[in-house]
Amino acid sequence: MQVFKFGGASVKDANGVKNLAAVLQKTGYKNTLIVVSAMGKTTNVMELVLKNYFNNKAQLQSSIQEIKKFHNQILLDLFEDENHPVFKKISLFFDELNSFLKTNKSPDYNFVYDQTVGFGELISTTIISEYLNIIGIKNNWIDVRNQIKTDNYYRRAHVNWDDTQHLITAQFNKNVLNITQGFLGSDANNFTTTLGREGSDYTAAIYAYCLNAESVTIWKDVPGVLNADPRYFENAQLLNKISYREAIELAFYGASVIHPKTLQPLQRKEIPLYVKSFFNPEQDGTMVGKDTTLEPMIPCFIVKKNQVLISLSSLDFSYIVEDNISDIFKLLHQYKMKVDVIQNSAISFSVCVDNIYNNLEELLHHLKAKFKVTCNKNVSLYTIRHYTDGAIKQIETGKTVLLKQLTQETIQVVTK
Repeated sequence: MQVFKFGGASVKDANGVKNLAAVLQKTGYKNTLIVVSAMGKTTNVMELVLKNYFNNKAQLQSSIQEIKKFHNQILLDLFEDENHPVFKKISLFFDELNSFLKTNKSPDYNFVYDQTVGFGELISTTIISEYLNIIGIKNNWIDVRNQIKTDNYYRRAHVNWDDTQHLITAQFNKNVLNITQGFLGSDANNFTTTLGREGSDYTAAIYAYCLNAESVTIWKDVPGVLNADPRYFENAQLLNKISYREAIELAFYGASVIHPKTLQPLQRKEIPLYVKSFFNPEQDGTMVGKDTTLEPMIPCFIVKKNQVLISLSSLDFSYIVEDNISDIFKLLHQYKMKVDVIQNSAISFSVCVDNIYNNLEELLHHLKAKFKVTCNKNVSLYTIRHYTDGAIKQIETGKTVLLKQLTQETIQVVTK
């Protein structure tokens, strides 16, 4: 059993869908599950739909039509027969989306987000499944929401592993090529949930774990895992091999190639993960596995933009000790702040956070009741694994360093 995951960039247009089919034909697709993301930047446009739904109803239908037009062009490019059933299937998804937005009574943005954005994955997998069928690659389309069960922590749901294992084991047919959606699940009330942005990788790992897969392959528009994001760093190099531990470290610090949650279930069953280029599917790419050292051993750079650095100091010069720190972390949890770096001294405490849920102002208001607060917005957090003096100089040159923290293998630097 092998699991393939294709991201949005790999199926951004009709040529991408045709290339996915070519990858399957080159690599083989016997006893295979394909996990697919929404096409191109669909999730971003779905988020615009949500923005219009809550704040600009006049533009709501035009933003939905933009998504419909994008997918309709892909359909026209792939299917010669405009009476093919796939056109009706896709139209019904948009009817369902509009129906939900008209009848929804919940003011909870996170709930509405999860009921809305997942249509991108449902549509993309339906188009791909139908296209593969007409070119002779017979497959079975699965609604992932019937198999991956979660809690109702919308936008970052936690998997109910017992229920998920039972459902996948009971329902999955290994005798055919299967295709399903990444990123999605459902809660106990069968409302759609999402696993966090880039959660399609995690979906692939969930299925691999439950099905005891031989391997997982993530197909990307890069040759494999690089030591840096080429959008921000020059001369990025391919990493041929990485251990689970190293990959988990890189993912934890924000490396965008592998989702942070993806690696744990694979490690537990020692399932190797491959990251390969969908342009060159026969190249080796990167292998992540057990008892593997980083090859080559070079610095690995990670940057997270648009972070927030909050610095606290006591109002009366008293120590910031366990009970103060406990209160701070309770607030960070309450306001759903993702903590990336912490640093404290006797009378000060600094934390770099990702304001995912836009709760920063409420948090700051709460903190100011007890502490002197300084807040730097739109800072960048740089992390270097296996750093060298030259690597540190490379990221600090021309920037104002607000915080620096070193350990034996890792340095983190917050800059303005």
